[in-house]
Amino acid sequence: MQNPPIPDNELQRILNLSDFDLDYYSLEDNFKDLTRLAAKALGAPISLVNLIDSYTQWTVAGFGFEMSQMPRENSVCQYTILDNKSFEVDNLTEDERFKDKVYAGTDGERLKYYFGIPLTTTDGYNIGALCVLDTQTKSIDPEKAELLKIIASEIINRLTALKVIKGLKYKLEEATQVQKKVAHDIRGPIGGIIGLAQIISEQGDQNKLDEVLEFVQLIQKSGTSLLELADEILTANKPKQLGNDEFNLITLKDKLEQLYKPQAINKNINFTVNINKKAEEIPFPKDKILQIIGNLISNSMKFTEDNGSVSVDLDLFAGVPDNSLQIIVKDNGIGINQERINALLEGKINSTSGTKGEEGYGFGLALVKHLIDGLKGSLSISSKEGEGTTFLITLPQPTRSN
Repeated sequence: MQNPPIPDNELQRILNLSDFDLDYYSLEDNFKDLTRLAAKALGAPISLVNLIDSYTQWTVAGFGFEMSQMPRENSVCQYTILDNKSFEVDNLTEDERFKDKVYAGTDGERLKYYFGIPLTTTDGYNIGALCVLDTQTKSIDPEKAELLKIIASEIINRLTALKVIKGLKYKLEEATQVQKKVAHDIRGPIGGIIGLAQIISEQGDQNKLDEVLEFVQLIQKSGTSLLELADEILTANKPKQLGNDEFNLITLKDKLEQLYKPQAINKNINFTVNINKKAEEIPFPKDKILQIIGNLISNSMKFTEDNGSVSVDLDLFAGVPDNSLQIIVKDNGIGINQERINALLEGKINSTSGTKGEEGYGFGLALVKHLIDGLKGSLSISSKEGEGTTFLITLPQPTRSN
């Protein structure tokens, strides 16, 4: 079996992809016009935008082909991301690397021709590919190849714009909520202070010293409360409405099932996601959550036999000063020995092949550890060889105030 092609900068590459924090199944509308343009320009029936993470190739937009996902080791685009130039295969059915793969168009006819351009970010990493495919062999002249490069650059421009817009929307929503909270919460204390001062003013000379002192003390207490409230508002996070950049346990469960049930079905694995109903509507930031859980799910499926099981348990615990998101990914696969667990926790793990010979790329769990550390979370692993593995992740989540 051939070793999988791995870019020299693989860890940095998947970290760069994770920075976009993408929901792979929500991107089609952003790129479907470009896939149509690419197909028409090159006279091909199929054009795809594929993003490649640690384990999976995600088709995020396509023309002439139903959106799908596939194991990274089965893809052609894994070769395209190795270099900054185009990658071409004249006949997939005769190429030793691909002839045993099942690549079929919408009409069921075997795909033969492939031409791909890497999607290179502004940081210089190839996070995926724009490709065209055909059931007939063909040749691409340099002018059309150059046009495909221009379209690939526009895909990166749009991805970058989505990333910037997401950050700006978060800041704008946060500022708007702070403004509303200030207007609402300060109105009461200020009204009280004004009322007390008005009583003193209206009574004029009739005020007794002890009454004035009592009113002054009340004003002082109200003023102090107002300052404390101002400090609370200035340090508070977003309120408990579910925003565009937030999950709750319900939406996260739905998203994980949408993304990873196809992988489970493909390998005949029972995949379940369970949530704590009592905490299911509490919002928390999306930040890197899909990348962390997704890599662990893919890893567990990789090392679990047919008819095995992979489960995800999600919970959110109230705490001070922050809530805590708990993620448990459990499988009954082949397990990990303690030496490899220690290597993973030290960031030194190497790749191994899965139960069906799935090729390992060596960086999925390293990425998970890196992302968890970046979010100031914790990771623990318990495993017994031949019986399965359990990953326990705890991530602090800023509490939201109304």
